[in-house]
Amino acid sequence: MEMKNYTVVTEFILLGIPETEGLETMLFALFLSLYLCTLSENVLILTAIISSSHLHIPMYFFLGNLSIFDMGFSSVTSPKMLFYLSGQTPAISFQGCVVQLFFYHFLGGTAALLYTVMAYDRFVAICHPLRYTVIMNHKLCFILATSTWMSGCVHATILTSLTFQLPYCDPNQVGYYFCDLPAVLALACADTSLAQWVSFTNVGLLLLICFFLILISYTRIRISISRIRSVEGRRRAFSTCTAHLTAILCVYGPIIIIYLQPTPSPLLGSVVQILNNLVTPMLNPLIYSLRNKDVKFALHKVLSVRGISPLSYRGRKKR
Repeated sequence: MEMKNYTVVTEFILLGIPETEGLETMLFALFLSLYLCTLSENVLILTAIISSSHLHIPMYFFLGNLSIFDMGFSSVTSPKMLFYLSGQTPAISFQGCVVQLFFYHFLGGTAALLYTVMAYDRFVAICHPLRYTVIMNHKLCFILATSTWMSGCVHATILTSLTFQLPYCDPNQVGYYFCDLPAVLALACADTSLAQWVSFTNVGLLLLICFFLILISYTRIRISISRIRSVEGRRRAFSTCTAHLTAILCVYGPIIIIYLQPTPSPLLGSVVQILNNLVTPMLNPLIYSLRNKDVKFALHKVLSVRGISPLSYRGRKKR
């Protein structure tokens, strides 16, 4: 009960991305460009969904949630990383480290659940098309979306409370570019076995369960598509899921690669985290908008109102 009285660390020093000494200016320009692209693209997608009445259906409702996640997730680590890459202090306050770790796992857990919900939405749309609007009604969509965010919050609260109830003494140098569980727990001056076990179990189970449910959904979808007689029908049904599958691969692919390594290098870990924190949130709007005529049409309208329409869109095909 008195463990918090032994906390003497008031700030942490982020050591940054391993093996990148002398590349700060180049990395700053690269990451700033990626971050600004992520924010602008997701703002456009969210604006298009909100302003276009024909996008007020479950699939785009969850896509809007994904855009909010992408902006938030990239903003958890990017501003501080850009701050010290520009030559400013790499220090982060103890409270700032707590906030960063909490929101990283809050949004990370929410994303895993959100992709699972989106897979279920595609399952209902393809396997039960006649009952889609009945099953995926407004009430259920609201419950599913709210549940993902609340579950992510509970997930992050457990991890954060277990991590920062431990006492932290010198040294205070975090061997990473943001406050993540393994790097922070390594600095605790007490037994961290419980926190490590709970965090490994919590994160591992969440990812495995979500991935298993996604796999079940797309297995059922694949079976349903195979029963469609027309080639055109099969092509259209599969194309509705391609964007979602691509986004899932962008998220789970790097994670699977890093965790299959018996002794992952710090540099490889940093590259994987940057892919998840910056590159994937930037790619998600491109993946969904470039393959979706409805989103492209809505974006065309939004940009046309502002007098800047780089999209050469000649109109939606009649259904």
